[in-house]
Amino acid sequence: MKKTFNIEEIDEVAKDLLGVFGSKIVLFNGEMGAGKTTLISALVRALGGTEDASSPTFSIVNEYKVPNDFVYHFDFYRIKNHYEALDIGVDDYFCSGYWNFIEWPEKIKILLPKDVTVVNLRIDNEQQRTIECFESEIS
Repeated sequence: MKKTFNIEEIDEVAKDLLGVFGSKIVLFNGEMGAGKTTLISALVRALGGTEDASSPTFSIVNEYKVPNDFVYHFDFYRIKNHYEALDIGVDDYFCSGYWNFIEWPEKIKILLPKDVTVVNLRIDNEQQRTIECFESEIS
């Protein structure tokens, strides 16, 4: 799926994305300020969550309860190496069967499960983004 959208359309985009995700392990790529956390917040709402997702930059992971499920939202921007992710038990999160939304996944590439969904987010201008979503195998 590839789509260009305005920020005001993010809730509709989130609903569309949920329909194409092939994995509950979702990697979010995009430069700083591309809207990764904003998109994740919209995805949590689309899953029925009532909390606004916020960036877990300092806590590394935030947890959100959604009907009959959980969302674990990771931000690995500030970690120094993958051992820090191991210290928080990231492998247990990945094996939980719950949603795992991961910002800055390249920081922990060695730990990622084989089958994931990738979301690339690109800034076109202040109000417009292009999103590309596909399934991938981490090698």
